[in-house]
Amino acid sequence: MDRITLQELLREGENARVEFKRDDIRPEQLAREMVALLNARGGHIVLGVEDDGTVAGLTRGAQKAEEWVMETGRMHVQPSTAPVWNVVNWDEDALVGVISLRMYAPDKPYKARRGSAWVTLVRTGSTVRDATNREELRLYQQSGQLKYDRNPVIGSSWQNLDRVRLENYFRVVRGQSCPASDDREAWTRLLVNTGLLVEIEDLTAPNIGSMLLFGSRPHFFLSQTGINAAAYTGLQKEYDARARASLKVPIVSLFAVPEEGTAPSFQEGISTFSDYVSLSHPGVIEQALDFVRRNTDMQAYLDRSGRRQERWPYPYGAVREAVVNAVAHRDYAYAEQDIELTLYADRLEIISPGRLPNAMTVEKMRAGHRTARNELILNVLRDYRYVEAAGLGVPRKIIAGMRDHNGTEPDLIEEDDRFIVRLWQAPHDR
Repeated sequence: MDRITLQELLREGENARVEFKRDDIRPEQLAREMVALLNARGGHIVLGVEDDGTVAGLTRGAQKAEEWVMETGRMHVQPSTAPVWNVVNWDEDALVGVISLRMYAPDKPYKARRGSAWVTLVRTGSTVRDATNREELRLYQQSGQLKYDRNPVIGSSWQNLDRVRLENYFRVVRGQSCPASDDREAWTRLLVNTGLLVEIEDLTAPNIGSMLLFGSRPHFFLSQTGINAAAYTGLQKEYDARARASLKVPIVSLFAVPEEGTAPSFQEGISTFSDYVSLSHPGVIEQALDFVRRNTDMQAYLDRSGRRQERWPYPYGAVREAVVNAVAHRDYAYAEQDIELTLYADRLEIISPGRLPNAMTVEKMRAGHRTARNELILNVLRDYRYVEAAGLGVPRKIIAGMRDHNGTEPDLIEEDDRFIVRLWQAPHDR
């Protein structure tokens, strides 16, 4: 870090990613700030600066300050961390030390020593506080140490899953036999062996993923089960929507089985289920796509020969991919929050609760990088051909699809605790 960059940090003041501290504080105090930034999005601790941005300078010299910082990261942070250390010559009489903590720390949650205990801390704005249980759970999830969709749904049983959908999944999608409807023991074994039931001591229950995918009433056990859809006539949200729908159904659809000999088998490589079988009971993905169809007007355009044609304002593949990604990758640890699907006069927005998983960035997403937050849900959606194994849905279907359709660039935005996909009907001024 150079003096110009340091001047900019001091001018902006303390914020969610910058903290000012003297270097005469206790190691426990420094560890507290380091941990909170590691558990957030990284940042800088500027040593030798007062809270108001006045430069006081290091009191213990550059080398001793560095040794103190590294010792604090090793002894008072768990897992231990070795931050980047820089010293900036502020003037002839003052040195400033800058501790830089990486944005994508891989071992969340980080904890700071407090007496004989280790405490998880988070940063809200420029303040540091103890993490709640749910916040700590999200940090484990972000690091990949915990697959939230594998957690059991306490109070439920396998009978709270839709057996007709399960039979449809095993017989038609997976092409395997499944037990008779009344063979409870055989069904339990099958669902445990395929990861749809969890066994914990004497408890056997569906996990969050299977309840979201196949639950007969998933919203009864999990509030964060669906999609809130709305359509507006203007460019902003209004009190009176043109249409609203609360989609609270299982993720996967129930499909009518084709008569023998009338359609190729699913295992022969059909791209989507609906390519060859009719929809019997649509799941949340299909209901969301139907909402968009019903509330979007066709657009007229001239083809290359000058003839008037009509088309949907958004390419179907791009909308489908955006909906599937929201369902597959949202952070289900955010209870009480559904996915938002909103149609405006000029755009379609899909907002997913939660930030991107720890190692994922928008840039990586555009390049086709793969990651799995909800492994079980993703695997089942892959069985239904909703998800490509190659992980190239965003660059191929959303980005390239929108460019080919109308020359627009989709917005992929991570902000606060949500991720936004925005598709535009026509070129616009940003």
